[in-house]
Amino acid sequence: MAVAASTEGMPLARVPQTRSLSAVRAWIYTLAALVVLMVAIGGATRLTGSGLSITEWRPVTGAIPPLTEQAWLVEFEKYKQISQYELVNKGMTLSEFKFIYGWEWGHRQLGRLIGLVFFLPLVWFWARGVIKGRLALTLLGIGALGGLQGAIGWIMVASGLEPGMTAVAPIKLALHLTVASVILACLVWVAEGLRERPAALEVPTGYAPRILMGLILFQIALGGLVAGSKAGLTYNTWPLMDGTFVPPGSALFSVSPWIENFVDNVVLVQFNHRLVAYAIVAFALWHAWALWRTAPGSKTAGRATVMAGLTLAQMVLGIVTLLLVVPLWAGLAHQVFAMAVLAMAVVHARASVR
Repeated sequence: MAVAASTEGMPLARVPQTRSLSAVRAWIYTLAALVVLMVAIGGATRLTGSGLSITEWRPVTGAIPPLTEQAWLVEFEKYKQISQYELVNKGMTLSEFKFIYGWEWGHRQLGRLIGLVFFLPLVWFWARGVIKGRLALTLLGIGALGGLQGAIGWIMVASGLEPGMTAVAPIKLALHLTVASVILACLVWVAEGLRERPAALEVPTGYAPRILMGLILFQIALGGLVAGSKAGLTYNTWPLMDGTFVPPGSALFSVSPWIENFVDNVVLVQFNHRLVAYAIVAFALWHAWALWRTAPGSKTAGRATVMAGLTLAQMVLGIVTLLLVVPLWAGLAHQVFAMAVLAMAVVHARASVR
């Protein structure tokens, strides 16, 4: 009878479990959306110069902002002791300080909220037996990565509180952004793995989707270096840099020791980010073309085409951001859209494995 099976052809006995896993998937995607929001607010915090406004790490008591004028003055006085105030913001008013404090406080509060949204449903699903075994261990691993991310965030901020520093260390900012991106990728991968799928792949894709996913993660890390070193505020032309497509070696490796050029030399940092963007777009276009040749009209080819379009759009957005010298809206759009490109790459890669 029609009532004896679900619309998917599954026995009724499996329907409650399927519905439970759908709830788990919705929860995981909610977490993924919160991570993207966290990246957006983190980007706004960086672009508004707000990241060093809170000079202490208080995971529990730090959830309460200053509630009186006296408490605000105490926090403001702490900020006045660091180099960013002395060298960049000397003379700022209390109301201006409250503005940058609000961004950093909001960023930290969202981190606390993500922790609650992660652990409370995890305990509930686990207690009901919906989450168990390998899935439970995987989610615990993601939770541990989230805790590590909080520690990395403070290490990053602490680097900017050192005498003479007016911003956080680029390598630590890049690490912070990269770990956030890895967490997002893990969440999407797990959520997509909970979908009901055919027993066999629609179209064999080889390793291309996973290579594309890895390239995008690498590019996000390079983007973190660009942001941390403020390389986007220099060489604001395209496709040439200071009149040449490839800057001279004397400019690309002007810092000694040479290895530090990859982090601290704005010429090489920006050049690397450009080159990898070209490589990603070329690879995505080739991947889509190859699938349309072998399996035209398939869902796999469709996803690859979407990926090619997203990577191209992200490159164009990056070029616009560069040419406009990184206005707030463009910088945030470029950073957030990178998360969308990554999420789609993970969906495509996850669908290519069983």
